[in-house]
Amino acid sequence: QVQLVESGGGLVQAGGSLRLSCAASGSIFSINAMGWYRQAPGKQRELVAAITITSGGYTNYADSVKGRFTISRDHAKNTVYLQMNSLKPEDTAVYYCATIKGGVGVDWGQGTQVTVSS
Repeated sequence: QVQLVESGGGLVQAGGSLRLSCAASGSIFSINAMGWYRQAPGKQRELVAAITITSGGYTNYADSVKGRFTISRDHAKNTVYLQMNSLKPEDTAVYYCATIKGGVGVDWGQGTQVTVSS
């Protein structure tokens, strides 16, 4: 099992930036890919960005964040980041880090709130 701890959320004005961090511990050798999901009030949880861990560092983004968000990894720190630029009020949500296997989130962090004011 993998333990995930997110940090970096907060309140920011529209157009601003935040960087989320997700530190992994435990059975990290088993991780193939990781991603950031978000869930806004009254909406389903959605995948925002994902990155492969075992090879290539390939990334994938939701259309709504392409060109604004960047996911990256630091193997030495067992950490995945989500750099969020040009934030919009509709980006307001709880953001969750997760390990991904077979296209499905397996291990989850506790979530971190991101609020973008207009």
